[in-house]
Amino acid sequence: MSSLVTGSVMDSATITKPHEQLAQALAPEMVAVNTLITQRMASEHAPRIPQVTTHLVGAGGKRLRPMLTLAAAKLCGYTGEHHIRLAATVEFIHTATLLHDDVVDESGQRRGRPTANLLWDNKSSVLVGDYLFSRSFQLMVETGSLRVLDILANASATIAEGEVLQLTAASDLDTDEGVYLQIVRGKTAALFSAATQVGGVIAAAPEDQIAALYDYGDALGIAFQIADDLLDYQGDAAAIGKNVGDDFRERKLTLPVIKAVAQATPDERSFWERTIGKGRQEDGDLGHALSLMNKYGTLEATRIDAVQWADKAKSKLVVLPDHPIRTMLNDLADYVVARLT
Repeated sequence: MSSLVTGSVMDSATITKPHEQLAQALAPEMVAVNTLITQRMASEHAPRIPQVTTHLVGAGGKRLRPMLTLAAAKLCGYTGEHHIRLAATVEFIHTATLLHDDVVDESGQRRGRPTANLLWDNKSSVLVGDYLFSRSFQLMVETGSLRVLDILANASATIAEGEVLQLTAASDLDTDEGVYLQIVRGKTAALFSAATQVGGVIAAAPEDQIAALYDYGDALGIAFQIADDLLDYQGDAAAIGKNVGDDFRERKLTLPVIKAVAQATPDERSFWERTIGKGRQEDGDLGHALSLMNKYGTLEATRIDAVQWADKAKSKLVVLPDHPIRTMLNDLADYVVARLT
């Protein structure tokens, strides 16, 4: 099976984006992570497993979550090898959730490519996702740290809880911003915060630094998800790897819609009830939804929320060591929301 390392290391003169700078700074470690992922997603008896995982893991993506683990460990002065295992663990957890999400959402496209459940079937996606979760626990146990195991096990449970909450609240027009934030903290921010926190823990960093890394990951993950939800309505399909308006068609109550529903007139609420609550959508409904969001300025209000969370993430970095990695993490928070301008 081929390596998951996609492409050669970029020339430093061509690197302009913070996640690319981070990838350059962590290049040797990421090579080790990708090698470990390739080894651990192999299966002697079930060839479908590496077929499915190679399709998704090898499809590109920024590898942001494992890079956060490596960055946190390096920032805190770690010199061992367990951060490689933890970064691979984080990527396995993330990939498992993507496989399950695509089944739940009945998605046909991810990162601009057909989803695994479309190419194979739902059963394969669910079972391979389960396999990756199992592999992730094997990897985290190998670090010998009960605290690391506790953090990542709790994150896995929180992710599942967030997905179930989203499932039950998705088409309920009474879902408010507080519930939305709880969903986002579960399904997205939990893995970001765990990824950064375990980097500090494995490095035996002071407790205030570990707490700061957790808070940075939490706020960054929230900003990241809010930005993604906003891009669903105003992004470029080629850039975001899915069709604009997919959340509307899938009847997802994301923040721009929640803000619009909160201000809706009775007639407007009836529109949202028909399209989101009951799923009876017609030609032109997406355009009308966008006009309502523009009427109440909810797209801009959502952008402001994302920026505020990114600013909160940056504020948490001040207690961490003065290091080029810290600057990259600061710039990364800016970049997450710079996509919205």
